[in-house]
Amino acid sequence: MRYLGLDLGTKTLGVAVSDVSNTFALPLKTLHFPVNEYDKVLGELENIVQEKHITAFVLGLPKNMDNSCGFAAERSTSFAEILKEKFHMPVYFVDERLTTKEAERILLASDKSRKKRKKVIDNVASALILETFLKERMEK
Repeated sequence: MRYLGLDLGTKTLGVAVSDVSNTFALPLKTLHFPVNEYDKVLGELENIVQEKHITAFVLGLPKNMDNSCGFAAERSTSFAEILKEKFHMPVYFVDERLTTKEAERILLASDKSRKKRKKVIDNVASALILETFLKERMEK
C-alpha cells in the first residue's frame, strides 16, 4: 500500500505522499481551486495516484476543539465521498486539530519568510496528517 495524505482547505488542498515503505510522509505540493470546485483538483490527484501508485487516501478531519464536527469536517467528509466514488479506494480520516499550527511552527523554526510559509504550509500540514496515520498504523 502507498498513501496520499490530504489537507483540504476552502481553496487549497495540501498533498503529501508516503514513501514506499510507509515509514515517512513527504510533502508533495499544494493544489489550488475555486471554492467547492474540485474538478481540477481531482484531475491532478488522478495523475499523482497513477504516478505514485497510490492505493489509499488519508484525509484530515478538522474537528472542533470540543471534538464535535463543524462545517469544515462536513466539507472533508463530503470530499471523502467524492474521492471514494472517483477512485474506488479507501479514505482514512485523521483528526487534524492543530496540524496547521504545528506546520507553521516547523516552518518558523526553519526560518522561512512569511511569503514562503504561505506557499508550503498546506502540504506540510498534509505531511503531518499522513505521518500521524503512519505512526498509528505502526503502533497497531
